[in-house]
Parts: sequence; structure tokens; C-alpha cells
Amino acid sequence: MSFFTNIFSDLSKVKIQSWAFIIALIATSFLLRKIIKKENFSTKKLTHASLCIATSFILSYIRFYHWPQGGSITPGSMIPLMLFAYMYGSTEGILAGMVYGILQFIQDPFIVHWFQVLLDYPLAFGAIGLAGYFKKNFSIGVIIGGFGRMFFHFLSGIFFFASYAPQGMNPIIYSLIVNGTLVGTETGICFVISLIPQFKNAVLKIKSQIS
Repeated sequence: MSFFTNIFSDLSKVKIQSWAFIIALIATSFLLRKIIKKENFSTKKLTHASLCIATSFILSYIRFYHWPQGGSITPGSMIPLMLFAYMYGSTEGILAGMVYGILQFIQDPFIVHWFQVLLDYPLAFGAIGLAGYFKKNFSIGVIIGGFGRMFFHFLSGIFFFASYAPQGMNPIIYSLIVNGTLVGTETGICFVISLIPQFKNAVLKIKSQIS
């Protein structure tokens, strides 16, 4: 029982600032849709982006495992952002991912250097939006988006977290092991979810409605 309690325990650590950011994002998007009476594609896109960012953020704090220096394994927290990129395109997906990365930085900043912050937050999470390049196969998009994120965390690990590597271990190998274990597992979970027939049917239905 304690295992399941631990999985959800990090939800209680979400800061007031993070909840305020999410609420403001969603409220603004719905307010714009209310003000602009006509069915407007841009406001609809903003609303969906806000909901996907919020869903990914909440899922990211349901953790199977949390690495002390940052990073965790969750029940597919990248999926909503990847879905948004798949529905609206890579550019929109990358932008949504970068906003999500800023939100993660507000909530749980781990700062070694300004360039490390850039790699680990807006760039790494923005790369999830690469899933939007694969319009005909969401599962392939999931893999590309996941490995895009891992690439930036991998670079950050080499240049800024080498001191955490066990004595005598090459920083490249260390970063590859850590990020391969964390982001690789996370990507694998998302990939498995993307293959579930009911999920695939729901995605296609939503996509057809948006199109």
C-alpha cells in the first residue's frame, strides 16, 4: 500500500506558483474563446495546448521513480504533449513543450549553469514536439519526441553532471545510462500506450474532429 502512496505523494509538493500558472493558462484560453464568439482555430488550439500542458504536468508528479538530480519515470506524462504536436503540428508542439519546460522549471528548478537550464527545460521538453513531424504514425512520433528530449538531457549530463558519475566512469557513458534509464523508460511507456487499440482509435477520432 505504501508503494502506491509514494507514487502519488509528489502531487502534494506542487507549488502554489505552479498551480497559479496552470490555472492562468487555462483560464486565459477559455476567456479568449468566450470573447471571440466565432469558432476560431487559434483560440481552440490555445485551449487544447493549455489542457495538454496541464495534463502532462499533473501526470509528471505521479512518479514511479524520481532521480535525485532531477528526472523521473511517470505513467506516460509526455503523451498529452505528443498528442498536441500530432494534432496541430511540430511547431505548435515544440512551443507547447517549451512552455511546459518553463512550468517544470518554476516547480522544480535544478540549476548548475544557465546553459544547463536551457538544455534541461525549454529545449529538452520542447523537443517532445518533434512527435508532430510524423502525421501518419503517432507511435513513431512518440519515439522521436522521446529521444529528442533525451538528446538534450544527455548533453546536459555530459557537460554539467559529470561530477556525479562514479569514479573512473566516462561522463558520456554515465549520462547515457542515466538518461537512457529515465527518459528511455518513460518513452517506452508512452510507446506502449500509443499501441493500445482503444487509445489509437480515440486519437484518430479526435484528430478527425479537429481536422
